[in-house]
Amino acid sequence: MNPDIKHRFTPLLIAIGTIAGIFIGSFYTSHFSGGRINIINTGSSKVGYLLQLIDNNYVDTVDMNMLVEDAMPQILSELDPHSSYFGPKEAEESVEDLRGSFSGIGVQFTMESDTVNVMSVIHSGPAEKVGILAGDRIVLADTTSLVGMESDEVMKHLKGPKGSKVKLGIKRHGAKDLQYFTVVRGDIPVVSVDAYYMMGDKTGYLHVKNFGEQTYAEMLVALAELNMEGMKQLIVDLRGNRGGYMHIAIQMVNEFLPAGKLIVYTEGRKSPREEFNSDGRGTFQRMPIVVLVDEGSASASEIFAGAIQDNDRGTIVGRRTFGKGLVQQPMEFRDGSVVRLTVARYYTPSGRCIQKPYEKGHGEEYENDLIARYERGEFFSQDSIHQDGEQYRTSIGRIVYGGGGITPDIFVPYEDTTAVTSYYREAVFTGLIRQFAFAYSDENREKLSALRTAERMEQFLRRENLLEKFAQFAEKRQLRRRNLMLQKSRRLFERNIYGSIIYNVGEMKDYLMFLGKDDPVVIKAQEILDQGKSFPENEEL
Repeated sequence: MNPDIKHRFTPLLIAIGTIAGIFIGSFYTSHFSGGRINIINTGSSKVGYLLQLIDNNYVDTVDMNMLVEDAMPQILSELDPHSSYFGPKEAEESVEDLRGSFSGIGVQFTMESDTVNVMSVIHSGPAEKVGILAGDRIVLADTTSLVGMESDEVMKHLKGPKGSKVKLGIKRHGAKDLQYFTVVRGDIPVVSVDAYYMMGDKTGYLHVKNFGEQTYAEMLVALAELNMEGMKQLIVDLRGNRGGYMHIAIQMVNEFLPAGKLIVYTEGRKSPREEFNSDGRGTFQRMPIVVLVDEGSASASEIFAGAIQDNDRGTIVGRRTFGKGLVQQPMEFRDGSVVRLTVARYYTPSGRCIQKPYEKGHGEEYENDLIARYERGEFFSQDSIHQDGEQYRTSIGRIVYGGGGITPDIFVPYEDTTAVTSYYREAVFTGLIRQFAFAYSDENREKLSALRTAERMEQFLRRENLLEKFAQFAEKRQLRRRNLMLQKSRRLFERNIYGSIIYNVGEMKDYLMFLGKDDPVVIKAQEILDQGKSFPENEEL
């Protein structure tokens, strides 16, 4: 269809598409068995006739398949913010991060100056086996130039079926000519427990990126290793964790709860109440635990944190979570496309649904909720948190609230805004700090890598006068030097620059160890554990 005509008829197409969705559903009903798709057939003959009318009589040629594909997301957006439709390719990509592995070459990369820069090479992966190194720039994949491509397009060239080959053209630092490596793609592990280490003699720290197929197993391995190193108390960091598989979160929190404790229950119009309880087999039922959350913690993260909080098993520290309390069931079509339909709400043990309010069809307003929280000061002051939901009681009678995320037991603000200057903000928002850190890492990668630990890297960086070097770097790129602001924001600059360099050269563990030393949320968690106050008490009694 001509784009201008299509645009003019958008309202009509959406309306038709909405009806078409019902027709398509009834059509697929006859082709699916079990619980895949089961949509009521009401009015399907009328809808079918309407579609025939369009196909036979409409003024322009209409791609009926495309009309249906365009209509599906529109239909679902009128239901709630989390019901969604994925075409076959999108469906495959959407679950990749949650699987235990995918097939590729085994590198992590970033785009700098329109070029693919290898940040790290996965140990024993295909790329490492042929000699590709961190810091290499991938400019060719077979005969295709990757320069100037978007990251998503680059991924399509680097990923591929296991056993397939790709010839990469590499520009290596210090080498004049391109070097060529033929990589045989293989299974690349997707790690979600991406960092764990001991903080001092007795505190274990565990960072969980998401809840994927292997996350529970990864957690058990991490806890076993920390236990061998003398762990007596634990920090579980779920900040920025957008969720994943609910059953994995249930398995994980079960490790910390005694037998017979309600973890979560789900219920919907067509979904009878289903409860999930702890089985008493957990290894760490009495270990002191603090869970870190923020506005990026959602869904399965909230199940984990809610079960800990409502059972008074540990202390939640940080900022109010995202507030996603809707359960989606994937329903697959034969072409590989998937509808993820909200079929129930989940409820924490106290009976609260922490789904934040939404209006049907107002997805943009829903997505902008975090911006609204920031603007009204919620990231900086606990008093700015709106507690409009119903009150509930934990197992020992503490008050908690439903209807808008999980409010932590102990609030820690986003950052110390007194050190933020306009010069620092511009350095961050223009990407100059990231660019400087990458350039410095590239020039000093071998030297920094040899230092091996975050502590030794930080000691080295502090001797490098990086603040001055950054100011000169930024001034050459039109950020006017502001000496007073540079000094006022010194701590923020150093934390950001050092952290970015350590992230570029080291592992996630190194990066988090560096940040954790003066992270107020981590410091507060450590303080609670050291004072023996991780098990909540009802102060009202």
